[in-house]
Amino acid sequence: MPVTVLLVDDEPLVRAGLRAVLEAQSDIEVVGEAADGAAVIPLVRQLRPDVVAMDVRMPLLDGIEATRAVLRTVAEPPKILVVTTFENDEYVYEALRAGADGFLLKRARPAEIVHAVRLVAEGESLLFPASVRRLAAEYGEAGGGNRAARDVLERARLTEREAAVLRLMARGMTNAEIAARLVVGTETVKSHVSAVLAKLGARDRTQAVITAYESGFVAPG
Repeated sequence: MPVTVLLVDDEPLVRAGLRAVLEAQSDIEVVGEAADGAAVIPLVRQLRPDVVAMDVRMPLLDGIEATRAVLRTVAEPPKILVVTTFENDEYVYEALRAGADGFLLKRARPAEIVHAVRLVAEGESLLFPASVRRLAAEYGEAGGGNRAARDVLERARLTEREAAVLRLMARGMTNAEIAARLVVGTETVKSHVSAVLAKLGARDRTQAVITAYESGFVAPG
């Protein structure tokens, strides 16, 4: 089955460019488009895309609020890939905190766009981990400055192995890479990742890693 994508951007040329790049792939299908975040929820319910590629800045409802709305109201929400002009942008970090799974630069090369969609759809690695670290360092309450994140980590009571897995997740490692580092099976790593997400109340790896940074469990630098 192909990865299905909904494109949300107020610039028609951006949507057309993304569509052309993605539809050139046999395993990706663009199922719809929208010009503003306000149209996302009905389209998500109608089309059931695997991934929403969504501009972070739009006139009526921006990507941050649209992300929150989708996660709050859709029972089985899609992965959300924020599309942005500037990498080092507070809006991007707020979108990630709101629940977006990753971000993509509008100037990205076609191969990078395709890789981002596939990686976010799979959910087995952190997209652009170095950039997430930089965003956490600049805009997040990193180093233990976020009391809520510290409380989440304390309540989670991660085992020693789960803590090791979370640290490696924060470095952007895939399940296979974590398995090789810890000398365990991939299925074992998947079980540990699932346990970490459940204990942290995180929707995905991105949310777990942000909690790790903001609680001071992992240093973003």
